[in-house]
Amino acid sequence: MSQERLLDMVISVMLTAGYEVSERCSLRPRSFDLIAGKRGVLLVIKVVSHIDSVSEEISCDLDAIARHLGASPLIIGERARDADLERGTVYVRYGIYAISPATLYDFLVESVPPLIYAQPGGLYVNINGDMLKGLRERSQLSLGDLARHLGVSRRTISKYEDGMSTTLDVAIQLEELFDEAVVEAIDLLSYIPAPPEARDPATASVPADFERMGIEIHQMRRAPFQALAVIQEERILTCFGTAQKTVKRAALIGNISQVAGAYAMCVISDYTKKKRIGRTLVIGEEQLRTLEDGSDLIEMIHQ
Repeated sequence: MSQERLLDMVISVMLTAGYEVSERCSLRPRSFDLIAGKRGVLLVIKVVSHIDSVSEEISCDLDAIARHLGASPLIIGERARDADLERGTVYVRYGIYAISPATLYDFLVESVPPLIYAQPGGLYVNINGDMLKGLRERSQLSLGDLARHLGVSRRTISKYEDGMSTTLDVAIQLEELFDEAVVEAIDLLSYIPAPPEARDPATASVPADFERMGIEIHQMRRAPFQALAVIQEERILTCFGTAQKTVKRAALIGNISQVAGAYAMCVISDYTKKKRIGRTLVIGEEQLRTLEDGSDLIEMIHQ
């Protein structure tokens, strides 16, 4: 399936599920393709045919954007290695969930979460340990009894009851034995960002006035905005540079900011006026120098 058709399919699923969806990010390079939001839930979505093509650098950008926007990143694709992505199965790429469009549809539209995750060596599931222990005790089975039935050790059963994951085959045996579901669903929205790591500095030169004004800046490498500016609880998708390189991004980041519940701004090195392109404030560096702190910038964006 072509990239455009895959994107169309993902957008269709998001709209069917009632999400507001941003414009497609058509700029290259890009760490994500869409941002979608619905009632406080925000998704940062990368769409690729082959999930192995998502690099560590792209994943780092996805993680950083998710962390600072309070979003969940998702990779939507068709294949991993030499096989199609299985429906109802979650794959992981540098700590970020990767799923098929069918799994996305099941989760968002049908409210059917995936149960299985793929790891090197096979398919695995998470066991509800408390439920398993309760079922075993109500069936008057000892740890040893259940271990013999499954062909594992008593210690392994104890670990299952403490929440250790297991193979899909073992989970099926448990559910057939007790005639109860013991597998825990995977919540695709329960993303926990990785601890921030030091990254090599990005190549874009951040205007020095941001630091002077006490604005927290998180640079991106492959996003349509070069940085996320943080002022207290406010988030500003920010571009900076010459007009030729920056203004063409203004409308796109403004659209993205609307879905993300953030602001958008372009700071132009060879521009002296102030204007708006859609939702995006476009100002020259000279105007930035007239502001004392971040609250002044927020006030200017509100005007």
